[in-house]
Amino acid sequence: MVSIVALWMTEVYLSSLWTLNSKGFSELSHRLPYWDFTNLWAGSRMAIDGHVATLFDVDAYRAALRAMLSPDLPNQEWSYPPNILLLGVPLATLPILPAYLVWTVGTVLCLWLAIRPLKLGAALELAIVLSPAVIWNSVFGQNGALTTALLIGGLAVAPRRPLLAGILFGLLTIKPHLGILVPFCLLASGNWRAIFAAIGTAVVIAVATGLFFGFDVWRLFLTETRPLMTAIMQAPYPQPYQYNAITVFFTARAVGLGLPPAYGIQAVATIASIAAAIWLWWPRRLVSHQERVVLTAVLAILATPYGYTYDTIGVAVAVAMLAAMVSRPPRLILAICWLGPFVVHFFTWGGYCVAVLIPLFVAAWMLHSIWTTGHKAELSGEPSLA
Repeated sequence: MVSIVALWMTEVYLSSLWTLNSKGFSELSHRLPYWDFTNLWAGSRMAIDGHVATLFDVDAYRAALRAMLSPDLPNQEWSYPPNILLLGVPLATLPILPAYLVWTVGTVLCLWLAIRPLKLGAALELAIVLSPAVIWNSVFGQNGALTTALLIGGLAVAPRRPLLAGILFGLLTIKPHLGILVPFCLLASGNWRAIFAAIGTAVVIAVATGLFFGFDVWRLFLTETRPLMTAIMQAPYPQPYQYNAITVFFTARAVGLGLPPAYGIQAVATIASIAAAIWLWWPRRLVSHQERVVLTAVLAILATPYGYTYDTIGVAVAVAMLAAMVSRPPRLILAICWLGPFVVHFFTWGGYCVAVLIPLFVAAWMLHSIWTTGHKAELSGEPSLA
């Protein structure tokens, strides 16, 4: 039944996305159907044409987007670290529709490759790559499938292939706020090879970005893009884009708290997530590596103040894994968590900001299950896992 509902909602959203009005805009988003991907593609085109500085001038960027795509295009901003241009430039050599298709299919393929080491089985892997979270990410034209692949893929291979893990974590600097927990996991497990590989990869990527696009892009990112994105995050609630927000910070804003208390509550959530990650990754903890990796991906959503439903693919991986376990939450709750990315914005529109409850519940259930299992094993004298 859940699969039927998910497939039906997928058809509804995708058909609405690609039903265009007289301006060529989607009936679903009231933008071009490529939505957020237009930023990566158009920004990379500007970089190819030697106008990379335009990305950091909001008015000039919007004017360039309208000249390139549509005079009626709503306001958009360049929001990414400049190293993502290394991915965007090859795509921008294609027309936007083929580039969007390559991006969407390619990032989902990366996700599939990343979850394979978890050994969930073909059925669960297929369910994950077709999950509401992945579809919603594709509707937005966003990078959630790629960033989840980098995070989960790196965590999954870290014990056995630390150099590869470090490379994946270095690539995750295209969206660094989703990697907040990574250094604490690696430090807790004493994985110094992965740490040095991640640092080295990040440095190489930063230098390569400077060599290709000019080192001034990093200064402009810090002085222009970062303050702009902070202002967007701190904008008075509600803003239309906040209806898909899923973090503790945005939830605090939604219930009427000002910036200082919202940041304070988020700080508590971040510190708690860091503590949980350290506990999980401490050597000889009685927890399977599969659970450790997936739970960390869920905690990553709780650790960041800036996250949306298209960033919750890691939660979908956790829900799929829980559904196959003997000790699992009630199926109805799992179904709600699974369908969450498709429906939480309706609740937000109605004033019920419940989105953050999904990662909170999944993380709390998994932590309690792991702790209970470990406690029983200690009482029975069983050895802990390496």
